[in-house]
Formats: sequence, structure tokens, C-alpha cells
Amino acid sequence: MRVLLLGANGFIGRYVADRLLADPAVHLTALGRGDDADVRFDLAGGSPGALTRFLDAVHPGVVINCAGTTRGGARELTRHNTVAVATVCEALRRSGCGARMVQVGCASEYGPSQPGSSTAEDAVPRPGGPYGVSKLAATELVLGSGLDAVVLRVFSPVGPGTPAGSPLGRLAEAMRRAMQTGDGELKLGGLGVQRDFVDVRDVARAVHAASLSAAQGIVNIGTGRAVRLRDAAAVLARVAGYAGSLHELDGPPVRPGLSAVGGMASIGAQRGEHGPDHLVAAPPHPYPDGCGGWQQADVRTARDRLGWRPRINLEESLADIWMEAACRI
Repeated sequence: MRVLLLGANGFIGRYVADRLLADPAVHLTALGRGDDADVRFDLAGGSPGALTRFLDAVHPGVVINCAGTTRGGARELTRHNTVAVATVCEALRRSGCGARMVQVGCASEYGPSQPGSSTAEDAVPRPGGPYGVSKLAATELVLGSGLDAVVLRVFSPVGPGTPAGSPLGRLAEAMRRAMQTGDGELKLGGLGVQRDFVDVRDVARAVHAASLSAAQGIVNIGTGRAVRLRDAAAVLARVAGYAGSLHELDGPPVRPGLSAVGGMASIGAQRGEHGPDHLVAAPPHPYPDGCGGWQQADVRTARDRLGWRPRINLEESLADIWMEAACRI
């Protein structure tokens, strides 16, 4: 099977490439803007006609799009997340290759959801920022293209290679600096949100499964379990061996006896640092994905239509994030 992979150098794309290269039945071609791509092409600036000619020459059976950006203003996000997808869809419509398309979307397309709920694929999307809007527009282009296509809405991907600008990436970097300088207290903000963290290697497995399946429409990729960011911080401190204390910077004071999520205790209970009257701050600031305080995937469709389930737990993902951060100490 010939597969054309777009965005092979991104956080998710690198693992998708590794997964596909491990499949002896796949002949992989990577297209992108970097020098290490098999074919250099700028999806945001290139013409559909030029991409069509390439598709007709290579004749892939599947086109996987992991390209895009999470950074920049509305114009930049629209160019790389929406216009680029319009180019791919138009080229596939013009081409005679008849390739199936797998589009990697994101949970930011849904926007905020009700605490305690699981978001299913039929939820009405209400993105809370320009990134989610640009990705939702791309999804609508794919679904309205008439192509054989599936959109994987990936929730919060984590694992080795997690971008330094992401919340867990910033958390690992802050902990690395604290350990390097011997700082016994780490002050953090924005830890009250709960997200469905899914390992990027499990995401790559889902993309591979989607490329082989007949599934169409939207499929959520997550674990089906929301985890509070402060609980993830406690686990990261444990796997890192950080002996200092963790304090939140802002928000109304609350007692630390928060219930455990997914078997991970809150910071105060995990480390036994605080007495019963110690106050911990719950941050009021929104998570940068525009999804409010809570997001959790309903993953039944992925199980039923892709035969996919997550395998890697959050503690293993955080341990691998820390291994990369520790190499910089």
C-alpha cells in the first residue's frame, strides 16, 4: 500500500511515520516543507494543480494529513490548518488516484463541554479560539469534499517529544529547572483543568488503523478519562524524583483533599506535604486550547469502527516526557 504522509516532522507526524515504516506492507512517501521530506511542497502556498500532478505520479492509496500549526494568529492558523486542507481536498478530487484521506483533527474543535460529561462525535462543535475554528473549518472541508475520508479528533496528545510550549511540556521544563538549581519549591499556575491525555504513540496506532479501515466521518481518539493537570504534576514529580513542594500560584483557595482521578492522588495527598488546613490555589485561567475546565472523549466509535483502544497509561507517558527533560539537566 502506497501512503503519502503530510506533516511527517510534527509531534504526531513523526510517530505516524515510525508506525507506518514498521509495516512491511506500506510504501511511505513524506511530503512537507522541510529538507528531510521526500518531496518538498508547501501546502499553505502551493497550488492544487501541482499537488494533483504529484498524486497522479505517485498514485497513493492513502493520504494522511498530520500537517498544521498550533501557534500564531488567526491568519497564520487559517493558512496552515484550513487553506492547506482545502488544497489537499481539491487535489484529491482532481486526481485519478482515488486515495483515501485520513485527516488528523483535534478536540479543540468541540470547545468547552459540561464537567463530568464525555464528548461524542455528534456533539455540536463550539470552538473557543482561532485554533479550534481553523481545525473545525478543515474538518468541514474534508467531510464535504465527497472523498473517502475520516477525521480523527485527537484529544490531548502527550508522550516523548511533547512540545515545550504545551502545558505538560512547560511543566516538565519548570521541574527540570527547579531540580537543576536546587529549588525546593515549584510554583505553578493553571493546574485546575481536566483533560483527556492520550499518548502520541497510541494516536499513531489509531492513524494506522484508520488508514486500513473503511470508517468515514469523525472518530474521537482519547482514553475516555479526564485527568486533572495538578494530578499529572504530582505524578511527574514522583517519576522525576522531585523532593520539593508544588504550589499553585493563583485562584481561590481550596483544601487539598481533591478526589483522585484515574488512580492518581492530588499533590497534597500524594506527597503528604501539607497539614489538613493547608490551602491550595485552584487556577481560574483557561487552558490554552479554548476548551474550558473539562474535556473527556467518548471513545466508543474508535473501539467499534477502528478496533482501537489506548494502551499506554499517563504515568508511562509522563515518565518518557521526563526522560527527555532530564537529559538537559
